[in-house]
Amino acid sequence: MEHLLFVFFGSMATVAVLFVLRLMIAVRRFKLEQPMNERNWVNDNAQLTRVNIEGNTAHLVNVRDFRWRTTSDYDERWVERTVRIDQVSKIWLILEYFEPDKPQIAHTFLSFEFEDGQRLACSIEVRREQGERFHPLKGLGRNFELMYVWATEADAIGVRTRCRTRSITHLLEGNVLRDESKPALFRSYLNRTNALAEKPEWYNTITNTCTTNLVQHINDIYPGRVPMGLAWLLPGLSPEMMEREKLIRIEEDLATTMERSRIDERALSWDQENDFGDWVRSL
Repeated sequence: MEHLLFVFFGSMATVAVLFVLRLMIAVRRFKLEQPMNERNWVNDNAQLTRVNIEGNTAHLVNVRDFRWRTTSDYDERWVERTVRIDQVSKIWLILEYFEPDKPQIAHTFLSFEFEDGQRLACSIEVRREQGERFHPLKGLGRNFELMYVWATEADAIGVRTRCRTRSITHLLEGNVLRDESKPALFRSYLNRTNALAEKPEWYNTITNTCTTNLVQHINDIYPGRVPMGLAWLLPGLSPEMMEREKLIRIEEDLATTMERSRIDERALSWDQENDFGDWVRSL
């Protein structure tokens, strides 16, 4: 009997030691794993935007301008854009609900409009490798790099409104309390874009997402403008918070604003000749 107990507890000790060793190896690998910009990326994440800033002039290289027919059928095109930082005239918020039956889950990003009529969208996303699919649980680990996708509105908004059949997309005008905050926010985005091109970071579903970065940019230039809350983690719940904090322009009431801001049907009717941004803003 004593011999059997000795063998049993000895085996348990061996299993425990092996478990601890494997855990230590896994933790070490986790700590050593570093984000990279050189991987076999999917086509629409293949290029990082880089920005050359001289005074108030910004020249962006690798702005995505795909012509999407479906999410898997598209014409790939990367362009360059030059804009004046001090001529940001409006800031637009795009809110994409992925599934109508899960209204708390959404993606948020901004589009910057300039006095000369140009618009540039910037979507903060995971950078996917070939064969990868995003899932929030995978986003808790070191599985995806973070990237700032600069794109034309026909690309960034178009793929969501014209190709993702379950998505519902809203285009809301941001309410900026100080005029100087508009170029400051744009410059903050540009600086972060260049920083990530030099030193990549891991995406994290809780701490380093589209919404947490957007909020951080706003609060960096206007401390306390966006209070901490559940909407940081579940951006689909953000309209009520944005109304309360006067972050978006409200027409009559929030319900009316959300209804009028839906652009999916307008985007689907786009003739592909007129400017996409002008088209979806027309009533």
